[in-house]
Amino acid sequence: MVNDKAQCIEGDLLVILRHGPHGSSWLREGLDAALVAAAFGRRVTLLFMGEGVTALVSGQNSGPLGQKGTAPTLEMLEMYDINTLLVEAAALARFGLRGDGLMLPARAVGSLELSMLASRHALVLTF
Repeated sequence: MVNDKAQCIEGDLLVILRHGPHGSSWLREGLDAALVAAAFGRRVTLLFMGEGVTALVSGQNSGPLGQKGTAPTLEMLEMYDINTLLVEAAALARFGLRGDGLMLPARAVGSLELSMLASRHALVLTF
């Protein structure tokens, strides 16, 4: 007997990144979790939502109080075979961003697809 849920699983891990690159460590911690999972052979999908989409803006420097930027970590994603990057379409519009202007190629997803993403992954982590 085949499990119907197993047939719809797209990846092992969905990491949802909701925080911007500065002001907290949530984005960095989410990226670190994704890299560790990928290093252990997990198929990882990253979803940038809300302020998280601003992490993909090019040309970011260190943050207030000398916080390191996340651009170097984002540039390492391909080395870890993390190639599925998704961005919330509504958040892009809210911040006046365009998908083709981001530092990494990411596919914009609308609200209908967002509502189904969690069920297509075995594990979901939110940062």
